[in-house]
Order: sequence, then structure tokens, then C-alpha cells
Amino acid sequence: MSKRDYSGVLGITRSATEVEIKTAYRKLAMKYHPDRNQGEKAKEAEEKFKECKEAYEMLSDSQKRAAYDQYGHAGVDPSMRGGMGGGEGFGGFAESF
Repeated sequence: MSKRDYSGVLGITRSATEVEIKTAYRKLAMKYHPDRNQGEKAKEAEEKFKECKEAYEMLSDSQKRAAYDQYGHAGVDPSMRGGMGGGEGFGGFAESF
């Protein structure tokens, strides 16, 4: 399954400011929060809530956002990276100390 564009998830432009990102996230989080959605729509709302949360976490962190802007999902999702020890990077090296 392919992931949606994080900006599209939050309904903002790719050049949105931190304030715009936060405002959009809060609005959607209130709309899709599991406590506000019960019954038939609960599962769908929960999935949208998680998707919004993931988008906010990526776009609100300047380093993650820069990697995402440059490489897309491959820049922020370790499971999408190839080579370099299967996505570990220096993780295995640092653990030896």
C-alpha cells in the first residue's frame, strides 16, 4: 500500500508554515479522535487519526521534513531504504559500544 502525501493528509500546501501545520493537525485530530467517533465509523476514524498523527510528526520536525521534502517517504521510512545493512545505517555500529 502506498502512503499518501503528508501535506495532502493534513490538507495543507507543501510550503505551509509550522503554525499552519499545527492548526491543520489539531482540527483533524479533533475530528477523527477515537473518543469522538464510536459505532460504525470508529475504525475508519481511527485509521485517519493515525494517518494525521504520522503526517504531523513528520512535518513538524524540521529534520524529518527536510528529508521528506528531498526524498519523499523513502527519506523518513526506514523500511523503504535499500542497502546500508537493510536500513540500519549506523545503528548496529553504535550498539557495539
